Amino acid sequence: MKIVVLDGFAGNPGDLSWEEIQSLGECTIYDRTAPEEKLGRVKDAEIILTNKVPFNASDFDQLPNLKYIGVLATGYNIIDTEAAKAHGVVVTNIPAYSTNSVAQMVFAHLLNITNSVQHYTDEARDGVWSRNPDFSYQNTLLVELHRKKIGIVGLGNIGKAVARIAIGFGMEVFAYTTKSHFQLPPEIHKMDLDDLFRECDIVTLHCPLTPKTKNLVNAERLRTMKPTAILINTSRGPVVNEQDLADALNNGTIFAAGVDVLSEEPAAANNPLLSARNCYITPHIAWATKEARIRLMQITIDNIKAFIEEQPINVVNK
Repeated sequence: MKIVVLDGFAGNPGDLSWEEIQSLGECTIYDRTAPEEKLGRVKDAEIILTNKVPFNASDFDQLPNLKYIGVLATGYNIIDTEAAKAHGVVVTNIPAYSTNSVAQMVFAHLLNITNSVQHYTDEARDGVWSRNPDFSYQNTLLVELHRKKIGIVGLGNIGKAVARIAIGFGMEVFAYTTKSHFQLPPEIHKMDLDDLFRECDIVTLHCPLTPKTKNLVNAERLRTMKPTAILINTSRGPVVNEQDLADALNNGTIFAAGVDVLSEEPAAANNPLLSARNCYITPHIAWATKEARIRLMQITIDNIKAFIEEQPINVVNK
């Protein structure tokens, strides 16, 4: 079985082992693959592992030996799954491996914004606190999360994990979800999307990218939010219209945003959010704790073994 890993560095920059995957066949591992290198590297492959290298219908036409693609992530929109199915190629993903890590990042952003952690660290290092006449120095508004309203858009695994943390902080939790009231615990209240944006102090996005959710957060919706509101996006970049969000931040329409994903990654130098007021950006790392990457690697191994044993699991193109 010939196995090719096209972009292994993101998930394993050297602190994990490929040995078990290498034991499953003749395995070639590339840290990164440019578009023009892709087909040459996988022309004889039976198994391809990819995180962000895409495959479309014309690619499958040129890969007669291909039997399986393992996406090294939960989202699999980089693969034309219908074309894969038409060519008899099984496609799997890695579900739920980063749930707790992403939920943790939501609150890392939220706590940094509400407590100005980085700001005060910088101030202390620059000697501002040392020169202050009082024992306590502050020049920003500090915000307590207790009893604040948090609106969760999408109540899948990550959304539910965020809700559990929010409940621990004593927040009032609302969710926009297809689940019925009867499927929700009493601490989570179902809310219409427009009402959620209008009434909540914090809105955090946990929905997949679909034609319906693209630009879900736009100028019109941002105008309905409180001027003190905080937006968190750890889902997919295009769920937010970035120019509209930058304008809303710069104009004071909303207070702040914490984002871990952008519409183009790495970030384009002219992305308006890079210079927007009170916009805190992390470079798509919410998923990337070592613990989450260990789980990703193990599920990848389990997926390949199940496929070889002709009992595939986590298939996304049945």
